[in-house]
Amino acid sequence: MKKLILLFFTFVFLFGVEKSFLSPAEAFKESFETKSNSLIINMELGKDIYLYADKISVKIKTPTSVDLTKELNLPKPIPYEEFIVYFHDLKIEVPFSLLKSKVDAKEYEIEFNFQGCSKLGLCYAPMSKATVVKIPENIVADTAKNIDLNETDTIANSLKDGNFLIVLLTFFGFGLLLSLTPCVFPMIPILSSIIVKAGQNEELTTRRGFFLSLIYVLSMSLAYTIAGIIAGLFGANLQVALQNPYVLTAFAAIFVVLAFSMFGYFKLELPQSLQNKINKTTEGKEKQGVFGIAIMGFLSALIVGPCVAPPLAGALVYIGQTGDASLGGVALFVMSLGMGLPLLLIGLGAGKFMPKPGGWMENITKIFGIVMLAIAIWMLDRVLEPIFVMYLWALLLLGSAIYLKVYEHILIKLITLVILIYGVLVFVGAVSGATNILNPLEKFTSSKVVSMQEKGLSFKRVKNIAELEDEIKKSTKPVMLDFYADWCVACIEFEKITFKDEAVKSKLSGFTLLQADVTANNQDDKELQKRFGIVGPPGIVFWNKDKKEVNAAKIVGFKNPKEFLEVLNKHF
Repeated sequence: MKKLILLFFTFVFLFGVEKSFLSPAEAFKESFETKSNSLIINMELGKDIYLYADKISVKIKTPTSVDLTKELNLPKPIPYEEFIVYFHDLKIEVPFSLLKSKVDAKEYEIEFNFQGCSKLGLCYAPMSKATVVKIPENIVADTAKNIDLNETDTIANSLKDGNFLIVLLTFFGFGLLLSLTPCVFPMIPILSSIIVKAGQNEELTTRRGFFLSLIYVLSMSLAYTIAGIIAGLFGANLQVALQNPYVLTAFAAIFVVLAFSMFGYFKLELPQSLQNKINKTTEGKEKQGVFGIAIMGFLSALIVGPCVAPPLAGALVYIGQTGDASLGGVALFVMSLGMGLPLLLIGLGAGKFMPKPGGWMENITKIFGIVMLAIAIWMLDRVLEPIFVMYLWALLLLGSAIYLKVYEHILIKLITLVILIYGVLVFVGAVSGATNILNPLEKFTSSKVVSMQEKGLSFKRVKNIAELEDEIKKSTKPVMLDFYADWCVACIEFEKITFKDEAVKSKLSGFTLLQADVTANNQDDKELQKRFGIVGPPGIVFWNKDKKEVNAAKIVGFKNPKEFLEVLNKHF
């Protein structure tokens, strides 16, 4: 009997405790309110209820999935039992202009996700509520003019809202600017060697020189555009696609083969039977070698690959968000043509300014062979360890000096002597452990004081989103996240130029510095990049002291110290 009475009171007690907890509908009373220019999400919390700040998210669910959370003005949360939470009611405003800046549509399904607990000891399951928003007709054409956007988003918006011809002219201008970057320079000797080869076989007119360079540039542009469209539509990393170590090694091998062909060891040409068939069509002398030139131009997109700058990133963001591969693809193609304009000028001037064929062409061709080997090493610099690259440079310099020794001209002899001396210095530097081709004796000349001055920033590596969020949560300072990869040329420029600048180091001394190494491009790397809309390294994301991402400060592509400081000083 006593046991039954005890069991009865235990049941009553537990039942009473159970009833003391609020139901989910009582704990969280959410509602959506549509105003003239925005959607308001209201969240009313029950007694002793709180929300986890990191579990709150606002997303566009349809027509395309886009996370808006980081761009909304959420109130400041407070710490509670090792968590960051909200104890008060929330009012979240979602501007229609922000929706338009992300996806151009008249109707959106907005999803609000949250999770919370009771101070009495009960935690509720994650919850999600959604609503459909129709943009009023009077602001359908409105854009995110009042939102502080970064370069990439600004360019993506210009594609959405700009006049077609103006967009194309703008991207052509971007291409012209990119043509001044180091990415395009290696293509100049490649095209020049093609033109010199053509001049050996037949008279090189202005028309033919331009035709050859046009085939090369069009092929390069086509390859780059196709890769860009695929990256935009399927979310692939464009740089990983173009900078895969196996692809780069194969391409470097092709340059080595081309170099030995230019040295005269063998000829690279189509089978005679196929040449005869080509010659019979349209009597085409001009068609001879066109196929090979097209392949070289197509493969040269690999060289342009490292130039992941805001124009490219903006086009990829536009394609990914809208699915409009046509305008995005055309913009990339026009940008590639702008990058190739100097190459077209080289071809155009070849027929006018190139001397008549003769023995000089044989020598120039062999010099271009040396240049081809240099480009092969430059490609392998993204794959091999720096010390091995130093040995390759040393061997190339010493071999070139020995090869050029056969020439009797006093100027060539002087150049040969300089190359020989520098080759010896590079070899000695490689043996000492130096890795900088421009400073081969750094191990002998740098004092401890100098090396401390030249030391760059110190980053803490994060491998996935969970580690990143943990570091941001622990930080009491603004946070900078740097996306880096070993094969990323611009990332190396950041390390050797921008991050070694004294003014930059001084400014960033007040930041928590994190780095995501996405060299392997594994699943964690892809998720990190997707989370922040980074299409490929280098990319830099910032958070302020309140742990809110500063989207307008996001950097894509290389920036020198002055440009980098301009971004920091504007937002921090």
